[in-house]
Parts: sequence; C-alpha cells; structure tokens
Amino acid sequence: MGPLKGLRIVEMAGIGPGPLCAMILSDLGASVICIDRKGGIPHRNRDREHYRRGRPSVSVDLKRPEGKEAVLKLIESADALIEGFRPGVMERLGLGPDVALARNPRLVYGRMTGWGQTGPLAQAAGHDINYISLTGALHAIGPKGQKPVPPLNLVGDFGGGTMFLAVGVLAALLEAKVSGKGQVVDAAMTEGAQILMTSMYDLLGRGMWHDERGANLLDGGAHYYGTYETKDGKYISIGSIEPQFYALLREKAGLIDPLFDKQMDRSVWPVLQEKLTAVFKTKTRDEWCAIMEGSDVCFAPVLSIAEAAKHPHNVARNAFVDVGGTLQPAPAPRFSRTKSEVQGPASSVGADTVPGLQAWGFSDAEIAKLKAADAI
Repeated sequence: MGPLKGLRIVEMAGIGPGPLCAMILSDLGASVICIDRKGGIPHRNRDREHYRRGRPSVSVDLKRPEGKEAVLKLIESADALIEGFRPGVMERLGLGPDVALARNPRLVYGRMTGWGQTGPLAQAAGHDINYISLTGALHAIGPKGQKPVPPLNLVGDFGGGTMFLAVGVLAALLEAKVSGKGQVVDAAMTEGAQILMTSMYDLLGRGMWHDERGANLLDGGAHYYGTYETKDGKYISIGSIEPQFYALLREKAGLIDPLFDKQMDRSVWPVLQEKLTAVFKTKTRDEWCAIMEGSDVCFAPVLSIAEAAKHPHNVARNAFVDVGGTLQPAPAPRFSRTKSEVQGPASSVGADTVPGLQAWGFSDAEIAKLKAADAI
C-alpha cells in the first residue's frame, strides 16, 4: 500500500502543518506513530481532526526518564522523525538531534518552524500570517488600494511548511539510502513560502511586476484573470490569459466592445473590469457554468468548501473519501501501481498507546514497566 510502504516515522504531535505532513506520509504508505504528550492540556475532539488520520496515538510522559527512553527506542528503529516545536524544545526534552542520531545514525531528523532554527526571529512566536509577511507574499495578495488579505493559512503553514518538510524528509531519506547516514532537515515556513514566490520575484526582476497589490497579471489586476459576482450573489473565476482563450471568453460572454481588443493594455484594465462585472451579473452562476464550464475559456465556479465535494468532476475523480463517517480530501497524488490509501481515522490522544507500541516492537513486559512508571 502506497509508495512509502516500509518506512517508519516518529511524529512528535503538534498542530497544523506538522500533523498534515505526517498525514500525507501516512497516506503514501509510511508507518507513522504519533507521540502525544501525556498529562498535557486536554484537547476535545482530537479524534475528529482530519489531519490526525492514519496513524496511532501513543501518549507518553516525556518528562519521565522512562518515557524519554521509550521514545528513543522508537527512534532506534525509525527512518525519520518529524517535529514542529520552537528551536531548543526537543533538546531540553533530551530528544534533540545529537541524542537521536547517536542512537540511530541513519535517522532523518525533520524540523519545521516558522522562522527556521537560527536567526534573530528564531525564538519568537508567530503564525502563518506573520511568516508570509516577511516573504512578500502577503503584501501581494488583496485588492488594489486595500489592505492585504490573508490566504487562509495555505501559503505559510501548509505550502511553505508542510510540503517543504515532506520534500526535505523524503530527499534526505533518499540520500541516506546511499550514504547510510542521517541528517537534520531545517524547514522554515518563511523560506518555503519564498520558494513559492519564485515566479513573482522573477517577474519583478524583469520589470514585469508592479510592487503593489491588484495591479498585475495574476493578482486580480487584469480583467481577464480574476473573480466576478453573478446574478445570484455567487462567484465565478476566469483565467483567460492566452489570446485564444481570451478570444473564446469574448465569444461566450458576448464581449463585442472594441475596447476589449486591448487585452494587455494595463491602462484600460480597470474599465474592462467594470464592464465584465456588469456582464457577469446578468446571469446566475449555474447559467454561466452551462455556457463556459468545460471549455477553453479557463473558467470555473467558485465553490464553497461544502460545495466542493459535490462537484461532478471531484465526484468522478473520487477526490473525497469517507473516513470514519466524515468526508475528507482523498490522498494525493495518485500512483499507477502503489495506490495510496487512508490507513484509518484519526485517534484521540493516547487511544492506541499499547497496540501502537506493540506494533513497533515493544514487549508486554516493557509496556508493563512503562505503565508502572506512569510514563504512558
């Protein structure tokens, strides 16, 4: 099951981007064991958090030597570890890279933080919105003349953090197969988000990007690339950049005004946006879908989160799956031979402590000792 079948990964439980990375690795077939903090602040409904799916939850008291030793035993047989604490936390717990790699020299030690392990801001608290503020990404998102708009927490947490931690860990695992040596992966959300901004930095360097919001090709400044309200108060999106797609947009929307001939003339973009705004308000979203969806206009309805799972394309692709009675995004990407699958629903904290440890080689006697020490 999955291309990562056979890999064993220890996940130090966290929030947001770390668990999502662990979920993706589990979906791809890795055996991931989640180490939750025993005796911490209780979290309600952790068994309903989608990104905790697919791996057991083992509750360990990391402040007890027996608990720390149990985690080190797991590390000994792991291929990788992932953690998302502030710099220095794992070291203070006695589970830092030096200790872990001494026990398992081939271990890939994946670390993810907002600012990185070093630098003036390394110890400062922050969230996605702060991390992408330093990259130019947040400044570039939003309507012209208005304040920046947070793009959920997709760019920093999940794009710059989750995905770059996954790429870094997998790259280091490939290298370890050759060298036999592990290493530390320092994934900073700021730097991951900066990589995602490469195209914009390229355009800026070539004088093709205005360093202001809502004045460019891809930020809503162009009339042919953006969202428009429809008659029923819903929205559609168009991305008719190429001339042939723009010509089809004009045909299907009835844009006969000769001013639309000036597609690339930035000076008329605001006027053409007003004209298109009026046109799209003449029909409902479904009516525009009947006219444009599936064509080369580069068109799509703007669906709500609740609507997305019901769209015919997503249904045909089985893009959502039922996991433990809840509808969730299906594993991605897809593989022709080693099919990815959700390995199970999310677990509440500590729900799988005994079977989870047993699956990783702990004997009944070892588990009994941990219980007696109140370490699990």
